[in-house]
Amino acid sequence: DKRYQHALAAMGTSGGWPLSMFLTHDKKPFYGGTYFPPDEGFGRPGFKAILMAISRLYSENKEEAAGYAEQYMEFLKNEAIEEGGDIDISMLEEAEKKMLSTMDRFHGGFGNAPKFPMSGALEFLINRCKKNNNEALASAVKKTLTSMADGGIHDQIGGGFHRYSTDEAWIIPHFEKMADDNAWLLRNYADAYRVFGDNYFKEVAEGIIDFLNRELSDADGGFYASQDADVTSDDEGGYFLWRDNDFKDNLSDEEYRVLSHYFLHQRGAMKHDTSKMVLHITENTKTLAERLNMNEEDVKRLLKSGKKRLLAEREKRQKPIIDQAMYTSLNGMLISALLNAERALSHGGAKELAVKGINKILEINVHNGRLLHSEGIYAMLDDYANFIDALISAYELTQNKSYLEQAESYMEQCIERFYDKNKSGFFDTEQDIIGIRLKGIDDSPHPSANAICIVCLIKLSSLLGKDNFMHYAESALKYFCLSAKAMGIHSGYYFH
Repeated sequence: DKRYQHALAAMGTSGGWPLSMFLTHDKKPFYGGTYFPPDEGFGRPGFKAILMAISRLYSENKEEAAGYAEQYMEFLKNEAIEEGGDIDISMLEEAEKKMLSTMDRFHGGFGNAPKFPMSGALEFLINRCKKNNNEALASAVKKTLTSMADGGIHDQIGGGFHRYSTDEAWIIPHFEKMADDNAWLLRNYADAYRVFGDNYFKEVAEGIIDFLNRELSDADGGFYASQDADVTSDDEGGYFLWRDNDFKDNLSDEEYRVLSHYFLHQRGAMKHDTSKMVLHITENTKTLAERLNMNEEDVKRLLKSGKKRLLAEREKRQKPIIDQAMYTSLNGMLISALLNAERALSHGGAKELAVKGINKILEINVHNGRLLHSEGIYAMLDDYANFIDALISAYELTQNKSYLEQAESYMEQCIERFYDKNKSGFFDTEQDIIGIRLKGIDDSPHPSANAICIVCLIKLSSLLGKDNFMHYAESALKYFCLSAKAMGIHSGYYFH
């Protein structure tokens, strides 16, 4: 996907999903785009017309299509990383200022719609708040975390977060719920609770754990990849939506009075059916209590009982499909996040889920001592980086030396299989895919594998006293520094 997204950029089109890419017989791209409507409209060609035109081109002038493909492949092969040089502490200050300058001070987050949380950048900024007494930064970070938690991108009833927001105010999401998004947001909110001491951030983090336990965890250990956005294509996000009558039918009068004011707002109405709403919050419980002339503790009690009733009712609905694939990379992210949450929140269930996850991956995704991505597929850099991070986190929490020994062994494999010994940094795959190997520091949108590898190398060097690991880390930091500076929020975890 990343290679074809890069090819799309070479064609002069911004990337995204769904990705429509047309390939030669040897998988080289010659034309592409993101979403095409079924029929022409809004200045975009219809997908049917695109299919007919591509079919004509490929059947009547295959050489022309092959020529386009070779041009794009040449672009991909020659994508150069501007190699850096010396690194110093001023880079962190510059990165902080650059990221802060792109933040939406009114709605929180970075830039305009569509909005992704950009967890790597948030993680860096949360840690900067811990180290520096910068009120402007702390205010911007808390605004972002609170706005996302209040918004429709956050599943207000079942916990966890949807993929991204289609609007700048975080209200209407793309409803898919991904393992990687929730892993990194769990880390963000747990760390934010540790830094700011805001119980709201703790509640959000615990809600993510509840979602993972309920929907994405296997009873025998390990985690699934995602939950689909929809049950049927004609009812976008229908499983997660509510009508006013749904509230009336399932809540007591007291609960209805509080929850309808708290969650049901016109900006959450869906275009395909305006009676159905995305739940989101526009005021805190203290303000709501004052407006309803109630005690705040009563408001909180009714919210808790009402949400429990609504979740029980929602559980009766047909659920969106769960992608039950167990990828090592995604499991590594979730295991690390859960272990971090255990430290920050003292959430005993998080540790249990994490340890079961490690055991499951070691059972099903290791073959003859070699890490797999999933059954029958050798691991890629993303898998090694995130699983090593998980093993280090497990050692830090439990002091079980077997985790540290395994982390060291897999890091040695990672260096051997992926490290660019001619320049620096890690390639994303062991072998060429469509003729190329990529190497980058960009968060897409979860933190980049190169950045995670750098952090893991530094930790392992300290824990094991291995100077060669520190050498690899320092070399990669220098190699990527100019690229990271240029990318800003899109390379946030590099600065972590």
